[in-house]
Formats: sequence, C-alpha cells, structure tokens
Amino acid sequence: MKKVVLFLISGAIVFTSCVGNPEGQRAETTDSVTEVDAAGTELTVNPSASSIKWLGKKVSGEHYGEVSIKSGTLLVDGGKLTGGNFVVDLNTIDVQDMEGEYKDKLDGHLRSEDFFDVANHPEATFVITSVADGAADGEVVISGNLTMRGVTKNITFNANVTEVTETSARATADFNIARDDWGVSYAGQADDLISKEFNVKIDLVAGN
Repeated sequence: MKKVVLFLISGAIVFTSCVGNPEGQRAETTDSVTEVDAAGTELTVNPSASSIKWLGKKVSGEHYGEVSIKSGTLLVDGGKLTGGNFVVDLNTIDVQDMEGEYKDKLDGHLRSEDFFDVANHPEATFVITSVADGAADGEVVISGNLTMRGVTKNITFNANVTEVTETSARATADFNIARDDWGVSYAGQADDLISKEFNVKIDLVAGN
C-alpha cells in the first residue's frame, strides 16, 4: 500500500512539474555575428501600425499580451527585403488576459529582475544580419542579432513579406525564443513551472 501511495505522489509531482512550450518553431540561436551594411531604400517602421504579441505557458495555463515597438527601419531593394532593425520598449510589457490587481502584479513581475530587468535594460533591439529566400514566394529566412538584458545572440527564423515596394513594406513572423539564452531564467513556482520558450508574433509595417 505504501508503495502505491508513493507511486501516486511521484506521478503527481511529475505531472505538476511538466510544462510544454507554446506552439511554434523555435528560432535557431547562435552567438552574435558581425553586422553588415545592407543595400536598399530605408523605410521607417510605423510603431502604431506594427505589433509584437507574446505568449508564455506554465503548468496551470498561459499568459499573453503585447509589447510596443519604439522605432525601426526596413531596407528594400529590387522588390525584396534586404535588412532592417527595430527597438522594443520593454516598459510597455502588457498582460492582456488579466485585469486589475493580478494584471498589475504580473506586468510588474515581467519587468522585474526575474524576467526582463527593465530598470537596467529598458529596451530590446533586433538588427537583421542576413535575409535569404524561403521555400515559397513571399517567404524569407531572416537572421539577426537580438539583444535583451545586455545579452546579444543571433537568431534565425522564417518570415513572410506580404508587401514590398520602394515606398512601403510589411513583414510578419511567428516563432519561439529560448529565454534562458538571454538570462531570462526564472523557473516559476515548484508546482507551476514556466515554459522554457515563449512565442512572439511580429508584424512590422514600414513606409515613407
């Protein structure tokens, strides 16, 4: 009988401590690479028309929200995206599945040293280092240096260029980030662990 009870307890512990990652392809992460000047016409990113949505999971559920783009540019040449960059204002981290006191607490926790340490690192930046053709029309493979919490890593992910002219461009992407690579290593509660990856959905709109 004792063995049965111990087995059930052990099974419960394993169950409550396991958490899957959000749906999405994990971005390939390597050390940062040297940034190069890409050729093309520079288009200014429109922060109000652009968005970054995020989602993280834990054993007991998930949380999602947005964070605002502060500034950025996209480079286009010959009908193709050739480069670009953008800056994210981490002070705007906004949980959107909660309200009131609990929302305020989680907003604050995500901005704290446990997560993005916004007081010391108020911005995240992404600089494209290469753009390659994808498997289908409109698809590209983007690599770029992502800096968060003072750590810079190069990530590679698939994206879609839904519009590109010499005066306007739009690109979208949907991928996961392994947060430990940037020192975002807070594990969560012992019985409510947080996923090792979080998902981001990016929609960049630029034009002159």
